[in-house]
Formats: sequence, C-alpha cells, structure tokens
Amino acid sequence: MPVSTKHVLQQGPVIATLAQVAASAIRQRLGHGPAAGMPELPGPELTATVTPRPPDLLKAYIRHVGGDPAAYRGQVPAHFFPQWGFPLASRTLQGVPYPLFKVLNGGCRLEINAPLPASEPLHARARLEDIDDDGRRAVLHQRVVTGTSAVPEAVVAHLYAVVPLGGGGGGDKKKRERARVPHHAEELQRWRLRADAGLDFAKLTGDFNPVHWVRPYARAFGFRNTILHGFSTMARAMEGLQRTLFAGSVRAIRVLDLKFTKPLVLPAKVGLYIEGHSLWVGDAPGGPAYLEGRFETSQPS
Repeated sequence: MPVSTKHVLQQGPVIATLAQVAASAIRQRLGHGPAAGMPELPGPELTATVTPRPPDLLKAYIRHVGGDPAAYRGQVPAHFFPQWGFPLASRTLQGVPYPLFKVLNGGCRLEINAPLPASEPLHARARLEDIDDDGRRAVLHQRVVTGTSAVPEAVVAHLYAVVPLGGGGGGDKKKRERARVPHHAEELQRWRLRADAGLDFAKLTGDFNPVHWVRPYARAFGFRNTILHGFSTMARAMEGLQRTLFAGSVRAIRVLDLKFTKPLVLPAKVGLYIEGHSLWVGDAPGGPAYLEGRFETSQPS
C-alpha cells in the first residue's frame, strides 16, 4: 500500500537542509563555489534538537520497513535516525574538495546503547571524522550521535559516504570481487519491493534524492530504474532479524555493521539471509548481494 503524501508535510526541516546541501553541490559542480582545500579533521561538531516525531509518521515508517508499531510503544526505532541525522551529516561535508553530486552510501555501523524515547526531545550531533582518499575514491567517515539528556549517546551511527574519483589507483589492476550471498546461507524473509518503494521511503524520511524516485534521473546515472535507499534496506534487514530471530524484540540487536555493496534497482524480489551473525540481502544464495554485514546482540551467544 503506497505511503500517504501527507507525510511529506512533516519533512519540512529535512527537505530544507537537503536543498541547501544540494545547492552547494551544484555551485561546486559549476565552479562557482569557493576553492576548497582538505579540511582539518576531525571537523567541527554540528548539533540539533529533534522535537518528538509525529506518532502517525512513526507508525507509517515502521510498517513500511516491515516492523510492528506495537513493539515500539513509546520508542523511536534506532534505524529511523537518518530522518534527522542525514541532513545534519550532510552539512558536515560542505566545503570538502570532492564532487558531492556523485556521493554514494557505502555503509553504516549502528550502535544501540539505549532506546530513543518517542515523547521527549532528542539531541543530535554530527561530525566529519576522517577522509580516506586513495586516488580512485574518497571515503568520508561521519559520526552521528542521538541521545537524551540522561543518555547522551543512546544511538551512535558511523556513516561511510563514498565519492568515486576515477583515478588510476596505483598498480593494483585486480578487480574487487563482488559480494555474494553464500550458497549455504539461510533465508529468513523474502521481500517484494514495488517500483515506488524509494518514493515511499522518501515521504517518510525526507530523503528526496531523485535517484530513488525519478526514473529519468536514475537512468542518467546508469541505472535502468530508480534504486532503493541504502538506509531502507538496512531498516528492513534489522526488522527482519528482530521478527524472525528474536521473537519481535526491538532490544535484542546492539550493533548492526553493514556495507551497501550493490545498488538495489526497483522493482525487485529479494531475500534476507544469515549465516551465524553475518547477514546479506540478495536475490538468491550464490547470487550478488546488495548488502552484507554482521550483527551483535545484547544477549550472550
């Protein structure tokens, strides 16, 4: 069922911030921005106060990514942090000497130390931690922290934005092996993702990057159709683990450490697979993986 467009009205601050960042990237691409050198790292810490999210928005988001709203009574899902954290993190990249219009979501490590209360303001802060530039690509490591006055670091997210540079990268000519779902991995869930899944996720989070919902724009970047947000795949994977391995408990997973290894073109039918504490999202065992990673639990193994 498509997500109601009324939720777009709840994304005003998010959309405004992303528009500012996009305008800065366009000016940079046209050569109208200031000459940028390598910033001093770690960069300055940016902060924001997050007012309680509307209950109807939270319920719609949880249902969209395959969760049960009743399991989150009084809580905000940790994987919802991009709704306020991504715009803040984007601001940490302003002025870096890279073509940010090419940026890709390379991965995320999500550390959950305490629940996020739904009924009180949250305090968020973000900082550019490090840049790894090997001439072929630059990996921009950002840290986004969300908490309360009582628990300042309730949820800590490490984001890894990748900017392709097209350099030679030295003498190593060996191509990196594509991530694949192991042949013996166990399938936990199978998802049917509609062609408008990217648009629906954008309505719920404010991330209206057109590559996720405007087909001509996605095709201009070499995709046959729009691609799903990496954070949408992450949220679906976390909900799938919680509902199948932990009887619906939203407190069982302590760490989710993921790489987004291949764009997930919509529409699609994909599965969530595990082997031990490793997980993948892919078409089938032995096939390419769109996501790979590991999870840690709050329970002893």
